[in-house]
Amino acid sequence: MAQKLWEKSVQVNKDIERFTVGRDRELDLYLAKYDVLGSMAHITMLQSIGLLSADELRMLLAELKDIYAQAERGEFVIEEGVEDVHSQVELMLTRRLGDVGKKIHSGRSRNDQVLLDLKLFTRAEIKDVATEVERLFAELIAQSERYKDVLMPGYTHLQIAMPSSFGLWFGAYAESLVDDMLFLQAAFKMCNRNPLGSAAGYGSSFPLDRTMTTRLLGFDSLDYNVVYAQMGRGKMERNVAFALATIAGTLSKLAFDACLFNSQNFGFVKLPDDCTTGSSIMPHKKNPDVFELTRAKCNKIQSLPQQIMMIANNLPSGYFRDLQIIKEVFLPAFQELKDCLRMTTYIISEIKVNENILDDRRYDLIFSVEEVNRLARAGMPFRDAYKKVGLDIEAGRFSHPKAVHHTHEGSIGNLCNDKIEVLMQQVVDGFGFAGMEAAEKSLLGRD
Repeated sequence: MAQKLWEKSVQVNKDIERFTVGRDRELDLYLAKYDVLGSMAHITMLQSIGLLSADELRMLLAELKDIYAQAERGEFVIEEGVEDVHSQVELMLTRRLGDVGKKIHSGRSRNDQVLLDLKLFTRAEIKDVATEVERLFAELIAQSERYKDVLMPGYTHLQIAMPSSFGLWFGAYAESLVDDMLFLQAAFKMCNRNPLGSAAGYGSSFPLDRTMTTRLLGFDSLDYNVVYAQMGRGKMERNVAFALATIAGTLSKLAFDACLFNSQNFGFVKLPDDCTTGSSIMPHKKNPDVFELTRAKCNKIQSLPQQIMMIANNLPSGYFRDLQIIKEVFLPAFQELKDCLRMTTYIISEIKVNENILDDRRYDLIFSVEEVNRLARAGMPFRDAYKKVGLDIEAGRFSHPKAVHHTHEGSIGNLCNDKIEVLMQQVVDGFGFAGMEAAEKSLLGRD
């Protein structure tokens, strides 16, 4: 059985070990590739300051690239009795290279290793999430343009209110994603700083070159203060969780709208048949299960920042084992959100719009404001026009053509989708993913 990195002469009680290790063996598989990348940068720096020879570095890098490839193929395993991903990587190197494998931990603690792994993992996942958001955004813009001239009722208090359009409805969610991406970009910028070299939170007596590892890993800058680097554990996850939650909030609202509009009482849209399920006793049913599950999953993701805050909120500076529990809620959240984004993109691309909603007379009154404005433009004081139209409605003699002429920016007749696309592109360009991608490829010899 492998010895723990910290174990000396006394072996830990097995029940205590099971409790303290928890789900780390399972969850650390998310981090395996990134632990290897971090080690490659770290040992390259160790060689530059004389703590490894050139031959030792060459042997270690070759083995680490092989372990990375294993992780990419899904073949990396944390063995029984091995505490975490850091221990497994070091064990594999030691088996293959002997004492040389034991040298990779110089100048590091598992504290800054896991900080680094989490940041490398998170920034890669943020990039994937941003890509999925872009795809959904493009589909929403396309549908907004396709149906820009199809009117639908707008609602306040779930009462019919004023004319809207499918162009407005689709476009509103597209613009919402622009703001969500801005939040995600801020989270990425906070994440993309290098904690490596902070060790257990107080630095090292080795002359570590932290600027070198920052460059090798493609970070924007350092977490300079080593105490603050350690304080970032939990804070980074919470900030990123808020960004994920704001995207999830947009998806949840869109899913609710679509479920409502798909119901027979509304009949505004028809969801794709392959995204609905039937009833065990009612043969006519087509339930919007995919969007209902999307709504529930996204509502769960919106609770993520609060869960992380409750774990980390009352901790002073320095490392505490409490922080391990954050992995359980944080690491799986990215895949769940990406699944929701993909499902939503597919449904939006296949959704069918009812282009004749306003043939139903129940929606005639949504044009009341149009009539008030028409009278005001003709010279009648607005308050008098409002009263006249109100009295006509009460008397049952209100009528108005089922057409609108809105021209101002962002209205039915002037959606400004081109402007919204420019905003999104500016946000996407502002992430600066190219630096991290180039650095990782260079480390792996894939550039």
